[in-house]
Amino acid sequence: MTVSVENVHRRFGAAAALDGVSLEVAPGEFVALLGPSGSGKTTLLRVLAGLEGTDAGRVGIGGRDMTGVPARERGVGVVFQHYALFRHMTVFDNVAFGLGVRPRAERPTRAETARRVRELLELVRIPELERRYPDQLSGGQRQRVALARALAIQPRLLLLDEPFGALDALVRKEVRRWVRRLHDELGIATILVTHDQEEAMEMADRVAVMERGRIVQCDAPSALLDAPATAFVAGFVGEAARIPCAVRHGVAHFDPLPLPPMRVALPDGPAQAFVRPHETLAGPGEGAVLRLVRAGTAGEARAVVEAGEATLDALLHPQGAWAVRGGACRVQLRAAQVFGAAGAQARALPLVERAGVRA
Repeated sequence: MTVSVENVHRRFGAAAALDGVSLEVAPGEFVALLGPSGSGKTTLLRVLAGLEGTDAGRVGIGGRDMTGVPARERGVGVVFQHYALFRHMTVFDNVAFGLGVRPRAERPTRAETARRVRELLELVRIPELERRYPDQLSGGQRQRVALARALAIQPRLLLLDEPFGALDALVRKEVRRWVRRLHDELGIATILVTHDQEEAMEMADRVAVMERGRIVQCDAPSALLDAPATAFVAGFVGEAARIPCAVRHGVAHFDPLPLPPMRVALPDGPAQAFVRPHETLAGPGEGAVLRLVRAGTAGEARAVVEAGEATLDALLHPQGAWAVRGGACRVQLRAAQVFGAAGAQARALPLVERAGVRA
């Protein structure tokens, strides 16, 4: 079942919530909509669900044009951030609700409804909770009930609107991994709305990054990190320090910051460099100050370095007694993504290489 969004526009007064959005989701694909507040993520999800109209453009689900099709006829399951469970209904009745409100000709029998509900409660691993009420459940359990209710109508498309936001950090990580495994088992096309990039990068096959009502890049998580399409993506996805620079004759200069120049294939002019922690080394020397030193994974030590007015996260190399908080250090950049004033971009590399090791 393919989802197709073609040049969709939606305005609220003078504000453009969606500004020419296009997106294709393949059958069984898991796509995350990632962006800051106000970027249009939830509006796009509501348009797909049939809870919000459009001013222009087309939405197709399973090859059918959804223009004028009400939410209840779209075959879409939705899980909201706060679950929207009926507090006066048991878990069983909450899950059965979507089946009970179907048109009489499509409504399953009581026996079939009971069978379907109990199958779903087994699927989401809470069969023992069917007679409890939402107030008697933990946050993770409520989230599973909401998911089971969304799946009860056997949706062609599953929409998740910030579904883990009400969970504490430990439970959130456990539940989102479980949801991804469940998605793989069921093979339903799924769209997740989130502002949590770790969540998006871990769960999704592709991530659509939204800015001011537009999708500025939709790609695999690794591609967003390695080849960001815009300066916004470079700064928003992953950890990156934004550093102003000036390109002159193929060299990016960071004056007055104590950072070495780098070669880059961009026209002369002002530019912005984005440097990630694994591309930044803090070592013995002068010019910068170690503000924080902490242990990292796989034996790596990380540092927070103050280089002039720039604060950088860096790898500490080599480790040793020289590295003390408040002590002097030298910063080396192994690579950077640089964007020129006109939007052109290129990978910047050190000017000098010795014995196969970049200085």
